[in-house]
Amino acid sequence: MNRTSLKACFFPGAAVLLVAAALESGVVPISTQAVDLYYYAAFGVGLLIAWRFHSSRVIFVLLTLILGHHAIEFFSPTHRLANGPGRIAFEAVSLLIPIDFIVFSVTRERGFAVPSLVPRALLLFLEAVFVAVICRPGEITAPPFLRANILGSSNSSWSRIPQFALFAFVVAFAVLVTRFILYRRPVEHGLMWSLPAAFLGLQAGAISRNGEFYFATAGLILLASLLENSYFLAYHDELTSLPARRAFNDALLSLETPFAIAVVDIDHFKNVNDTYGHETGDQVLSMVASRLARIDSGGKAYRVGGEEFTILFPGKTVKEIVTELEALRISISESSFRLRNTPERRKASRGPDRRQVMNERHAKRAQRVGVSISGQLSVTVSIGVAEPNSPRQSAEEVIQSADKALYRAKRSGRNRVELAKLPRPILARRAASR
Repeated sequence: MNRTSLKACFFPGAAVLLVAAALESGVVPISTQAVDLYYYAAFGVGLLIAWRFHSSRVIFVLLTLILGHHAIEFFSPTHRLANGPGRIAFEAVSLLIPIDFIVFSVTRERGFAVPSLVPRALLLFLEAVFVAVICRPGEITAPPFLRANILGSSNSSWSRIPQFALFAFVVAFAVLVTRFILYRRPVEHGLMWSLPAAFLGLQAGAISRNGEFYFATAGLILLASLLENSYFLAYHDELTSLPARRAFNDALLSLETPFAIAVVDIDHFKNVNDTYGHETGDQVLSMVASRLARIDSGGKAYRVGGEEFTILFPGKTVKEIVTELEALRISISESSFRLRNTPERRKASRGPDRRQVMNERHAKRAQRVGVSISGQLSVTVSIGVAEPNSPRQSAEEVIQSADKALYRAKRSGRNRVELAKLPRPILARRAASR
C-alpha cells in the first residue's frame, strides 16, 4: 500500500477519531457545556450540509445516531444504565446502530426522491416503535435475543455492549471497509470511521459526557466526509476517480524545473465507442486510468479530456521516466477484457443487404480497435513526453511540445512512446559539448 492509499484510508476520519480520543483522555480539560455545544454543532451542521449536498445516506445515518443517543437518554432519567428501561434501550440501540449503518451504506444514493426516502424513514419509525415497546415502564430486562452470549459470558466482560451487538459491529465494520476498498469514496470513508466513534460512545456509556463526546465525533467525521466529497467531485473525474482538469490546472501552478509531462491518448477510442457503445468505452477508460494511477517515479495522472490523460512528474527529467512510460505502454497493450456489450445498431439503408452492410462495418471497426475472434478487446495508448528546455519555459509550452510528440506517435503507427524534439540551437549546443 503506497502513501496515497494510506492517506486515503486514514485521513481525515481516523485522524479526527485519534484527536478525539486524545482529548477525551484528559490531555485538554473539556467542560460539559463545551461537549454539549460540540454535540449540537456537529449534528446540526452535519444535517444542514447533508441536506444541502443532497446526501440522504448521510442524513439517515446522522438521524440514526441522534435518535439512538436520545432514546438511551430518554429512558435513563437518572443518567445511569441500571437494569430497567434505560439498560434495555442501551442494548437495543447498540444492535440497531450497526444494522442501520449497513442498510444505509449499501442503499443507492438517490438524493431526496420520495420513493427512496419512504422505506428508510419507515425503517427508523419501526425501530423507534420497537425500542418504545420493549422499554415500557416496569420492564426489567431486554428480550433474550438482545442479550444472547454467542461466545460465552466471559468473552465480552471487557465491554458493556452485549455480545450480539458486538458481533453486529464487527460485521458492519467489515462491510464498510469492503465498500471503501471497492469504491474509495469520501462518504464511504466517513461511514467507515464514524462507526468506531459510535462504538466508543456506547462503550463510554452513551449518556455520559465521554459518550456524548464520541457520538458528536461520529457526526463530525460524517460532516468532514461530506466536505471531502464536495472537494472530490470538484477536483476528480467521477468515472475514473483520477484528478480532473481543475486539479491539473492547480498542479501546474506549483511546478518548478526540473519536471516532465507525458500526454497519454487511447488509440482508436472513437471506434470503440462507435462499435461497442459508450458503456464499453467507459470500461476502457476505467481500465487505462487504473494503470495510470499506479505509476511510480513520483508521477501523478490526471484525466484532462475525453480519452486524453496527462501525467506530471515534478522533479524528474524525461531520461528518468521514459523507461517506466514504456513499461506502462506495454502493460496496457497486454491487457484485455471480454466484451460484455453487443455492438450498437447504427443507421443503415433499408433493404435486403442491410444486415450485410452492418456486419461489414462492424468487422472493419473491430479489426481497427483490436478485437480477437474470442471477443477479447485489446487497448493501446500513444504517449508524448516533454520537459522544459530552459528554466524560463512555461508548463503550457511543455504541454504543447508533449502534444506534438503525441501526434508524431499517432502518425508513426500508434502504440508507442515519442519524445519531444529539442530546438536546433539546443541540439547544436549539446552536440558541441560532447
